[in-house]
Amino acid sequence: MIFEPITPGDFATYAAKSPYKSFMQTPEIAEYRESNGWTPYFFAVKDAKGKILAATMLVAKPTFLGKSTFIAPGGPLLDLEDTKLTQFFFKHLRHYIKSHNGYVLHISPYYELTERDRDGQPLKNGFDHQKALKNLRSLGFQPLANPNQPQYHFAIDIDDRTPDQLLADFKRNTRGHIRKADKAGVTVRELKREELNILKQITESTAARRDFTDKPLSYYEQMYDLFHKKGEVKFMVAEVNGKPLSAAMFMLYGSEVVYLFSGSDERYMKEYNAQYAIQWHMIKYAAEHKFKRYNFYGISGLPKNGDLDGIYEFKKGFASGPHGHVIELIGSFDLPINKPFCHLHSLLSKLKHH
Repeated sequence: MIFEPITPGDFATYAAKSPYKSFMQTPEIAEYRESNGWTPYFFAVKDAKGKILAATMLVAKPTFLGKSTFIAPGGPLLDLEDTKLTQFFFKHLRHYIKSHNGYVLHISPYYELTERDRDGQPLKNGFDHQKALKNLRSLGFQPLANPNQPQYHFAIDIDDRTPDQLLADFKRNTRGHIRKADKAGVTVRELKREELNILKQITESTAARRDFTDKPLSYYEQMYDLFHKKGEVKFMVAEVNGKPLSAAMFMLYGSEVVYLFSGSDERYMKEYNAQYAIQWHMIKYAAEHKFKRYNFYGISGLPKNGDLDGIYEFKKGFASGPHGHVIELIGSFDLPINKPFCHLHSLLSKLKHH
C-alpha cells in the first residue's frame, strides 16, 4: 500500500462511491473552508495497482502559537474496522501532519457505530462496529468533549416507497398537522439566491429564541454557489399569501437528503404548521427522485427513561414503523500530534473558561 496526495477530482470520484461519503467530505467544502483561511489537502491510500482503498479531505490552519489544527470534517472515508488499513492510513497521515507543523487532528467520520430502531434501542442482530472504536482508541484518538457535529441523527428509510405509503407511516398527529397546513393555504417553494435573506431572518430569530448560534448569510450564499449548480442544496420556504412562515436548508448528496438548518416564525407555528409542510414537501421530493434515505439530522442523544426532547419528538413523528431509526455515528475525535502543545492548549483553555 502507498499513501500519497491525490487531486480534488480523483477524490470526488472515489468519495461518490464510498459507503462513508458525506457532503462534508467534498472538494466544495474544501473550497468553502479555503475561503475562510484554511488550506485544503487530499490524500489516499492505494494498493499496488493504484486502486484507492481509503481517502480523506483535510483542512489546516495555524490556530495556536503558530502550530496548525488539521481537520477531516465528516471524514476520513475509511473502513475503520479494517485494522491493517486503519493503522497504515493514520500512521502516514500523522507523519505528514507532524512534518507540516500540525499539533492535533480532528476527525468526525460519517461512520455508523450501532444499528438502532426509532426509539434508539439496539436492533437485535443489527451491526455493532465496536472494533472500529477500538481501533481508533488504540491509535491514541480521544473523544471530543464538545463536538461540532451531532453524533445522533434521526432518519427514515424511503425504500422505494411512494409518497402515499410514506404518509401512511407518519404518526396520526403528524398527518393532522400536514393536513392543517394544507387547508390553511401553506405553500412551499425553493428560494433563489437573492432571496436567502428570507431564510437568514427566520433562522436568526429562531436562534435567539432557542439560544444557539446562527450561521451568517455569507455561509448560505457560499453553500448555494458551491452546491446548487449540481443540485446538491435546496433552500425552501413555506408561505401563506407570500408571507414567510418557515424556512430550511437541505443537502442532497449521494443517496440521502439531509435536513440541515431551519427556523420558523414562532407567532404562526401552531396556527399554520408550516414546519410540517416543508418536511412533507421534501420527503415527497426525496421519494420522487429515488433517494434512499431522508435524514432529519441531529437529535440531542439517545432517549433516557423514555424521555424525548421536542426536536426528537417532532422528527420521530414522521415514522411510526420500522422505517424510522436513530443513526448513531462513531463520534468526533482528537488525535494529539504534538502532545506538549495539546496539553498546553488544554490547560490554557481551562484557565480561559474559569
